[in-house]
Parts: sequence; structure tokens; C-alpha cells
Amino acid sequence: MSEFASRRVMMVDTQVRPSDVTKFPIIDAMLSVPRETFVPDDKREAAYVGENLTLAPGRVVLEARTLAKLLDALDIQPTELVLDVGCGLGYSAAVIARLAETVVALEEDEALAADAQRLLSEEGVDNAVTVTGKLTEGSATCAPYDVITIEGGVEEIPAAILAQLKDGGRIGAIFMDSAVGTARIGYKAGGQITWRSVFNAAAPVLPGFAKPRGFVL
Repeated sequence: MSEFASRRVMMVDTQVRPSDVTKFPIIDAMLSVPRETFVPDDKREAAYVGENLTLAPGRVVLEARTLAKLLDALDIQPTELVLDVGCGLGYSAAVIARLAETVVALEEDEALAADAQRLLSEEGVDNAVTVTGKLTEGSATCAPYDVITIEGGVEEIPAAILAQLKDGGRIGAIFMDSAVGTARIGYKAGGQITWRSVFNAAAPVLPGFAKPRGFVL
């Protein structure tokens, strides 16, 4: 077993399983996708550390525990279409692709998007497509989606994204309140979304997902 493969097993055994993630497809995906491939070259040695990894200003690869718990709560099915908002270099999309039928991986940073497409292709992930566009606008072309995941913190979610969720669908995001965050799952029914808090987590707020700040005199 290669050194990175053994670190992957260690990550699952020490970060994912102890966090009550028990669904086999998620464990299998986390064991199978080479996280070190989907991080910047200078972060490869830190790929399996239990923390968010910086990709660009305000952009991270979510720590394995956070991603696994979010996916566990979303319970993605093999027939479902998923929009992965802020896919970065494609790690989350590669993991989700092992759970879903198809993943639309949205990235607005053109360099990250190009690298994500290349890395996903090199890893043989043929059911994930990378789309370049503003994160706040989602990707209407393939909407509506069964599931939407947001790879970073939010204070609020733009209406355009919520509109792209299928009725009966689920959306998962980390809502930040200053330094404190809570992962929530939203369930859409009758055009309305009901949110449920599932666990504590933190991530930088994605550009465009902060609440407008009022002026204070």
C-alpha cells in the first residue's frame, strides 16, 4: 500500500468513522478518491490532516469529516443529479460522483475549474462535468437538481441557487455566524425550504455568500 493510500485509511478510521458516518458508499468513496491529487501541489503532504485546506483566498477543500458528515446527512442516491457549488480542484465532486448518477461541478475560478476538469478526467471520473460560472448563480442548464452541495461557508444562499433545487430535493451548506458554523440540510417542498441543523463545522464564507452589511454610524 502506498504511503498516501495508508494515510487515506487512517483519515477514514480517525476522522470519518468516529464522526458517526456509517454509510458504506461514503466510506468507500473516501477510501477510494486520492485526496492528495485534488489539492495544490504544495499541500499534498497535508492532504490528510483533519482540517480545511486552503485553495485560494476564501476557498478551501473541506476537511474530510465535514464533507463526509454532510454527505451522510444528504443521503445521495445512485439515480440522483447533484450540483456541487465551489468544487475547487474537484475533490468533493470526485467523492460525490461515486454516490450519485451525475455531478455538475461548478467553479468560478477559471484556473481551478480547468485543473478540476483535467484531474477528474485523469482519475476516470466520467460522471462529473465541470462548469465555469459564478457560484452565486448556480448552473441553470441542468437544473433542477435532486441535491445541491456548497463547498464553503455561507451566511445566506442566493435565490438563484435555491430555485435550482427540485421539489423534494435537499441542499447542504455550512452556515457561518462570525467564527461559529453549523452544517444544515434544507428540504424543499411546495417551493419552500425547511432547514435542519445537523452538526457543527466551520469554513470561510464563499465570495458572494455573505449577508449584505448595513452601514452603522
